[in-house]
Amino acid sequence: MGTILRFEDLFAWQKARELARVVFGYTTHGSFARDARLVGQIRASSESGMSNITEGFERGGTAEFRHFLSIAKSSVGEVSSQLYTALDRGYITQAEFQVAQDLATDALNLIGGLDRYLLSCEFRGVKFRPPKPPRPPKPTRRPKPPKPPPPRPHPPPDP
Repeated sequence: MGTILRFEDLFAWQKARELARVVFGYTTHGSFARDARLVGQIRASSESGMSNITEGFERGGTAEFRHFLSIAKSSVGEVSSQLYTALDRGYITQAEFQVAQDLATDALNLIGGLDRYLLSCEFRGVKFRPPKPPRPPKPTRRPKPPKPPPPRPHPPPDP
């Protein structure tokens, strides 16, 4: 696995973002939009999935990242459950449900895979890298030796 420098490059985050976008779209129409409690819960859960992936990544430590991946996975699981509620209440069709559930399943699998990878690698995170050795001090210029005093005039020769 190559080095990932930005959270946006994580496939798990990308999939969680896609899920959040779809969920938001579903919650803006019809009777679903009028169920403020479920709308608030499912939107918060879907946004929490991608946010926790980001937060863990930005912490800079593998153990913390894994902790936040666990929270992200729980949030995506919560979205999955809330989608059943939306389907049962007639807020979304079976096809809409399946699209969102497939995204949730993909996100869960990617988060779990990322967590397993982090568990298996020895790298503890960027914040645990040994500090760079200090730069050697810039060479200082040797002070120029003082100028010799001007020559003294010679005394006149004796007659």
